[in-house]
Amino acid sequence: MTDTGEKLETMGTVTESLPNTLFRVVMDEGGEEVIAYLAGKMRLHRIKVLVGDKVTLIQDPYGGRARITRRH
Repeated sequence: MTDTGEKLETMGTVTESLPNTLFRVVMDEGGEEVIAYLAGKMRLHRIKVLVGDKVTLIQDPYGGRARITRRH
């Protein structure tokens, strides 16, 4: 199994807050809606993410979920 190391980084807007630090995010490019979770450093430093925030996402290469790595 090989790892290409390519990360798909995109921007999006949080539209809904779900339980267990999950968020529904609409991506700026294409308007696709994904479920995203907070990255470990954001949980560690207790960075709050609210509905309407612009965030940076790293998409899972297999589809499905994305990881929120930065709040703008």
